[in-house]
Amino acid sequence: MKRIFLTTLVLGSFLLAACSGSAAPTPVGEVVGQEVPVSGGSYTDVSVTELQSMLEEKDFVFVNVHIPFEGDIPNTDLFVPFDEIEANLNQLPADKAAKIVLYCRSGNMSSLTATDLVSQGYTNVWNLAGGFNAWKAAGLPME
Repeated sequence: MKRIFLTTLVLGSFLLAACSGSAAPTPVGEVVGQEVPVSGGSYTDVSVTELQSMLEEKDFVFVNVHIPFEGDIPNTDLFVPFDEIEANLNQLPADKAAKIVLYCRSGNMSSLTATDLVSQGYTNVWNLAGGFNAWKAAGLPME
């Protein structure tokens, strides 16, 4: 009798776990980041590890917005000062759904830039949380 009860209990546990409303797991290597809601939409913060994964199959414009200029993370495409982003939108993709990844020294200037781009209608904006300080703290090179 105890054996039947234990078997039923174990099978019931498996059944409950299988039927729970959990979201599907994130595929290995897929970057999810942390959504940051702002007026007009949102942008996504990513960690150094997530950015490294993104750089392996780079499909975005990578922009350094820190002033004064203090160097680039490898594979940077553009340098546009954070306070001049609106005057330099012509350097960014015309397609406002194109992926743009921003960084600065600490993440503050790039967060402001991300917010500005979202307000300009960009819908696929990403930001390196912690900026290149976090990149360097992870022992990664700058150019």
